[in-house]
Amino acid sequence: MLTDLLEKSRSYRRFDESVNVSYDTLRELIDATRYCPSAANRQPLKYRLVYESSETEQVFECLKFAAYLTNWTGPAEGERPSAYIVVLGDESISKFPEVDAGIAMQTMLLRATELGLGGCIFASVQREKLRGILSLDEGYHIGYVIALGKPAETCLVEPLGQDGDIKYYRDAVGVHHVPKRSLDALLV
Repeated sequence: MLTDLLEKSRSYRRFDESVNVSYDTLRELIDATRYCPSAANRQPLKYRLVYESSETEQVFECLKFAAYLTNWTGPAEGERPSAYIVVLGDESISKFPEVDAGIAMQTMLLRATELGLGGCIFASVQREKLRGILSLDEGYHIGYVIALGKPAETCLVEPLGQDGDIKYYRDAVGVHHVPKRSLDALLV
């Protein structure tokens, strides 16, 4: 059921790096996006799949993990993503479409959840460094990077506290807590 997938789909930042995400699995995630709506049906999104360890290590160095966790520099070796999807906008078709990208990335993460995987969308990316590492053509706008793997952490959604602080945090045993606004708080 969709609601179950939505509740299970979290932004995971620690993974079991020993569990590989195959090229075929990544293709399956991209295939799911072909059914997504696209502004004016232009379909300008393209994807660079990264799953070989020699490339995943280099992509990892281009990402900023968990801005709210100020004392954490990112996952340790063995907890890093096993694969990445670099979301690109083909500028010969359209300027980078933020709405199309959001719809496509959510679709990929829901499909990944169905497959027992987890992921996290990164907007904090060293884009020019990444372009060089992956030898990406200048005609592609690097929008986002999705990190993927088998989750190796517990993420809990909890009600937003009285103080209204929306910052996620980790407790003493490493459980990741994500405060969420109530349904009534969303309705105007």
